[in-house]
Amino acid sequence: MEQLTSHHLKISYQTPANSSFWQKIISILNHKSIIIGLWICLALAVSIKQSFQSTNNNYLIFKYTYLHAIDHLPLYEVYPKAYDDSNHYGPFFSLLIAPFALLPDYFGMFLWQLANILFLYFAIKQLPIEKTKINVVYWLITHELLTAMFALQFNISIAAIIVFAFVFIEKEKNFWATFVIALGTYVKLYGIVGLAFFFFVKKKWNFIGYFIFWMLVFLLVPMIFFSPHYIIQSYQDWYMSLADKQLLNASLASRQDISVMGMARRISGNSTLPNYPFLLVGIVLFSLPYLRFQQFKEPVFRLLYLASALIFTVIFSNSSESPTYIIAFVGVAVWFILQPRPLQPIAIILLVLALLLTSLSPSDLFPRYLKQNYIIPYNLKALPCILIWIMITFQLLFKKYNPTQIKSINE
Repeated sequence: MEQLTSHHLKISYQTPANSSFWQKIISILNHKSIIIGLWICLALAVSIKQSFQSTNNNYLIFKYTYLHAIDHLPLYEVYPKAYDDSNHYGPFFSLLIAPFALLPDYFGMFLWQLANILFLYFAIKQLPIEKTKINVVYWLITHELLTAMFALQFNISIAAIIVFAFVFIEKEKNFWATFVIALGTYVKLYGIVGLAFFFFVKKKWNFIGYFIFWMLVFLLVPMIFFSPHYIIQSYQDWYMSLADKQLLNASLASRQDISVMGMARRISGNSTLPNYPFLLVGIVLFSLPYLRFQQFKEPVFRLLYLASALIFTVIFSNSSESPTYIIAFVGVAVWFILQPRPLQPIAIILLVLALLLTSLSPSDLFPRYLKQNYIIPYNLKALPCILIWIMITFQLLFKKYNPTQIKSINE
């Protein structure tokens, strides 16, 4: 029998009678030390592998963001002698990466990976969901997490920031909710998505006050270390860098733009298709469930909104690339564990598609022919997440969640 409280959704999984072997396997997989141990081993393995590469491009970009800031050099220029690309993170990132940049590359790289994965691990752990379901989320995202680790990017922490924003709002800790939202916004803009949960905030003016406070803090703190003029100029340069990147990403040859718009451009062969019609439709569909005020009090409704926000962030951004999908895949995993039991065939089909096309397709485990001729040319990595987001939107718009129905959903 299920129990639903304001703190946890209690869901039990049943195994067939006399299946002690599978019960032992499930027990092992549900052990938190196994999961976190695996993640740490993956981080170590990736760091060792990347240390032997001729260049660790993303990590070098991050490292030199701090070193360039110390010397008051432009943060968004290309420095061919140091790395091949340009920085696209906010000026505040120069401070965030500093403790890692001061270490030898191989050690700084491992600690950077460790900080990202632990941040996400503890964010997911705080979700108001029963432990066994949390563990399902961990296992479902592990391969996508590995893809993100190979890129050494901040996307793992962006996923954590959005989850933490939701968790802190759930716990009525507006001070910390606004802290993580402001942090994510000043590093990679995606953090602003945490404001999607503003309608679930109980003390809204309190939340607004704290948000303004943290936005000012994160704006001013880098000025103490690098001078006000330099930081202000860097923010102007950041804006121009992002604007240029948006145009570049829309190219049919780009490895980014793995999004709704990117799929449309690739399938049609028309690189001039604008973003705004897709964004407008997406924002309207994302926002419509906010009109269901009576459902705000239901935990499953709010958790589905978290899943929707995580996926929306990625599929409607033409800056999305393969490693960005760790953000969306956390949303996919949260959506899946909230589906009513017994599972509907459509939920199983969509999850399998997500595991195959979104998570496995960039790896060597996926058939190279299909990857090179279909997945990459048409940005099909995005397709399962788009379909799942549509299903989530439908559920948010039309399903009525009350204690009795929530109980049946989670049995």
